[in-house]
Amino acid sequence: MAVTNDLAPPLAAPAPTDPGHDSGSMSDRLRSILRHDVPASIVVFLVALPLSLGIAVASGAPVAAGLIAAVIGGIVAGLMGGSLLQVSGPAAGLTVVVAESINQFGWKATCFIVAAAGVLQILFGLSRIARAALAVAPVVVHAMLAGIGITIALQQIHVLLGGSSHSSAWKNITQLPEQLMSLHGGDAFIGAVVIAIMLGWKYVPAKLRVIPGPLVAVFAGTMLAMVLPTGAERIVLNGSLFDAIGLPEVPSGGLSAVLLMILTIALIASVESLLSAVAVDKMHSGKRTNFDRELVGQGSANVLSGLLGGLPVTGVIVRSATNVQAGARSRASAVLHGVWILVFSVALAAVVQQIPKAALAGLLIVIGIQLVKLAHIRLARRTGDLLVYAVTILGVVFLNLLEGVLIGLALAFGLLLWRVVRVAINARQIPGSQRWMITIDGSCTFLALPKLSTEFAKVPSDADVTVEMTVDFLDHAAFEAIEDWVRQQEANGGSVDFVEIGSARMAHATAGPPSRSFGRAVWTDILGPWRRDEHADPIQAGVAAYHRSHAHVVRPHLDGLRDSQDPDSFFLTCADSRIVPNMITNSGPGDLFTVRNVGNLVPAVGDPSVDAALVFALEELNVRSIVVCGHSSCGAMGALHSGAHAGPEIDKWLAHARPSLDRVRRGHPVAVAAARAGFGEVDQLSMVNVAVQVENLQRHPAVRKAVAERGVTVSGLFFDIASARVIEVTEDGLAHIEDDAGQRVLPELV
Repeated sequence: MAVTNDLAPPLAAPAPTDPGHDSGSMSDRLRSILRHDVPASIVVFLVALPLSLGIAVASGAPVAAGLIAAVIGGIVAGLMGGSLLQVSGPAAGLTVVVAESINQFGWKATCFIVAAAGVLQILFGLSRIARAALAVAPVVVHAMLAGIGITIALQQIHVLLGGSSHSSAWKNITQLPEQLMSLHGGDAFIGAVVIAIMLGWKYVPAKLRVIPGPLVAVFAGTMLAMVLPTGAERIVLNGSLFDAIGLPEVPSGGLSAVLLMILTIALIASVESLLSAVAVDKMHSGKRTNFDRELVGQGSANVLSGLLGGLPVTGVIVRSATNVQAGARSRASAVLHGVWILVFSVALAAVVQQIPKAALAGLLIVIGIQLVKLAHIRLARRTGDLLVYAVTILGVVFLNLLEGVLIGLALAFGLLLWRVVRVAINARQIPGSQRWMITIDGSCTFLALPKLSTEFAKVPSDADVTVEMTVDFLDHAAFEAIEDWVRQQEANGGSVDFVEIGSARMAHATAGPPSRSFGRAVWTDILGPWRRDEHADPIQAGVAAYHRSHAHVVRPHLDGLRDSQDPDSFFLTCADSRIVPNMITNSGPGDLFTVRNVGNLVPAVGDPSVDAALVFALEELNVRSIVVCGHSSCGAMGALHSGAHAGPEIDKWLAHARPSLDRVRRGHPVAVAAARAGFGEVDQLSMVNVAVQVENLQRHPAVRKAVAERGVTVSGLFFDIASARVIEVTEDGLAHIEDDAGQRVLPELV
């Protein structure tokens, strides 16, 4: 298995069944553990063992510290954490921080810092602020991991060449030529073999890839060191795992430096664990992570690991992804993997001491390189965050992890602020006209005043001007600047017309504090701006709002339609005022050739009320589809269903719909489907009426000809006003129409 980014999971199929399902007897759960979790735990153990050793060596900690952390991470975090299938242990993400802590305070004091960081994590979990740790720009997290990977690789390349790593990345770079001159061939050979196996393992047959690549690579390196006279330096494990257990010491350095290191480890371990848990949740269909409980579990593991002399513990995506892919179903797999590491460390400690340091160096170099993801770099370039990515990496590599992350977050926040508040302002003369156009697009705040002043200065003082504002935020300073300019322009004989498309309006700028109200103001203007003033004439107010807000937007489209029309569909619907054909079909001007009448009826052939428009649409406009659309709470269908007399003219017209009423009484399939879906009798009649009118159209000679010659389609729709859903009416019943996200608009129909 290839080693992957600690936070970006490899592609994996979801678990075939629902893990964490608690139903069933104790014997069923025991069988599930024996069948699924025990085999998965062995696979995870084989992956975790070499990684734990390598991370301990890279951190400059005792080798046993990696094993202690792996055991406690598996058992304690596995039992107490909030993620069902996450596996915890020492992680590459904290290698640089731990190395710095050991260098500054010593190993025993670092153990105290790890335990204190665990207490802080527990407090984070109990205070229920776990999700706040996820509020970190992904580009900063990706860059942090890449910086850690580069730092690890720079350190371990010296070990692979037979030397020792230096205290800073700069020294590791500058001393590399000298290290190459004093190359130790045996170490370099073993490290190169390990790297080759790690990189090439994904190309071996699938049956062999069941064995974890890191284990194969370290095993091969160890065998070579034992067989060949390489003289490679090996791991030193002083005594058994229990001999390595020892109480921590209180740091003797400055209090502020100690507190900063505690906070750094707590924050990084928390963020890494939570992001790993989020990634693991995407890989299976079982119970989702309880983030607060996960922090309590991780904190508890770190407290115990620090007290017993272990490395910091976090959730690790490499082990967790392996756990899911191996078929784990419950926490038992993570816990058992910790048990296997404990058994191995106690019973086979001599085996660990046969592993060459160069083998682990090769393993860590590959891990470090793979933390730098080309996909993340491409994403940062596409989203305009490449500068944040590069600066964060440089900060992590050449300063330290905390400073690099803080610099990256500050830069990301500054870039976000600039993107949010920036505004595009442009003044130009309309070609072939004396009129000027000023466009203002974005968030118009006091920060835009210099740009506003510059663009306003381009406009002649007596010119007629159209100001097009696509503004989502308008503060009082910007409003006042625009108002002052308008007064000056009009005083000099010019005129200013506003076209306000955005949600922030000039008329509202002084009514209260500025705010963002995306879409509501615009949508209110579209549906009925006159409703804001019950004493205004609705048509006049609506036309005024149209000219102010939307005429400018649709003018280019309508200009192309001024000499002819080319609609896609003939659309027959009810005259009811609640039906807006273009809205419910997401169409625009020129798309629908619409005919409306009471009850969306198709009279007999020869009746000119529908016939003339239908024949014109088919033979002159060559429409490609014909649609009949009914709706809920239809007054015409209500009158027909009740049998009440609505007046001679209406009664005569509704006679065309009596066949629909007869079909309902005979149990039309559409009525049966509508009743099963919970629609009332009048709505059932409306749906059947749509199906009957579709049949009438299909019998029309002009329609039959168009269907045969051009493949014209005839269909029926029903608009449910209360839910704003559009349902397809077929001859056999009702059909689902899915939205852009693939969600059924009528989920109760099966």
